[in-house]
Amino acid sequence: MKRTNLQTYIMTMCGAGLWGTIGLFVNPLYKEGFTAWEVVAIRGVFTFVFLFIFMLIRYPHLLKTNLKDHINFACAGILSTALFNYFYFEVFSQSTLSLAVTLLYTGPIFVTILSRIFFKEAFTIKKILALIIAVFGCSFVVGFLPSGDIEVSISVLILGLLSGFCFALYTIFSKPITRKYSALTITTYNFLYTAIFMLIFSDITTKANQFTKIEVLTPSIALSLIATVLAYLLYTSGLKNLEASTASILSTMEPIIAILSGVIFLGDVLNIWQIIGILLVITSAAIIGNLNLKIRRKNSKNKVI
Repeated sequence: MKRTNLQTYIMTMCGAGLWGTIGLFVNPLYKEGFTAWEVVAIRGVFTFVFLFIFMLIRYPHLLKTNLKDHINFACAGILSTALFNYFYFEVFSQSTLSLAVTLLYTGPIFVTILSRIFFKEAFTIKKILALIIAVFGCSFVVGFLPSGDIEVSISVLILGLLSGFCFALYTIFSKPITRKYSALTITTYNFLYTAIFMLIFSDITTKANQFTKIEVLTPSIALSLIATVLAYLLYTSGLKNLEASTASILSTMEPIIAILSGVIFLGDVLNIWQIIGILLVITSAAIIGNLNLKIRRKNSKNKVI
């Protein structure tokens, strides 16, 4: 058993918690007239710049990669990161942060299903239980249970589930190269292709003059540096010294912080059934996260930094 201390727990919880603050930095950008698609571009470009600078200074040797593996990096960066962020931010713009983060957290369930299809991973009793819990949880969150009436539009529900599906694709595309590269290397090149894709297919470059405004530059930097780069570094640093079960529990800080942020700062209102549904989805994600983390640690030959 690995030895842990208070600092390890704090680092892991803070990392997961910082991911949960994303909505606080996205909302000001919406108020400045940016669309969800443009916010994805902001996050992608700024995050890559910060990560690349960090890598050059601290771990330049980790930037070495095999050219053929960039197919996986590109697929993860475009089909997963760019799209899941868009669907996530779009649900947030059309409904609430609480609903957006809850539907995003159906991702681990999609990972389970896709892993069965592509990697022939077994459907265990725990995975089936987690799937059932997630379905009930989402049903409570969107209002289908207990009343039978869906309280959100079908389009928002579909966008939310697509965010979870695209979030799951990151695991599918990155898993074949996890034995060859550190998590930091994969994340950096993932954001490289997210940034390139968004610079080409968004109008963010036409709004470059907007970034001279403190109201735009501050949340842009915070979204990327605090809620992405710093969150990632803290979480993965703490993750090295934690058991899988403990890490999966602490990782639930992200949706909890995100939902609390929505309620406290953004005026989200939740009824008792939605709260129950959120707890069920988080529980399901923790179960799957625990199982997947054990598998990754068993199979990985690289140190995660």
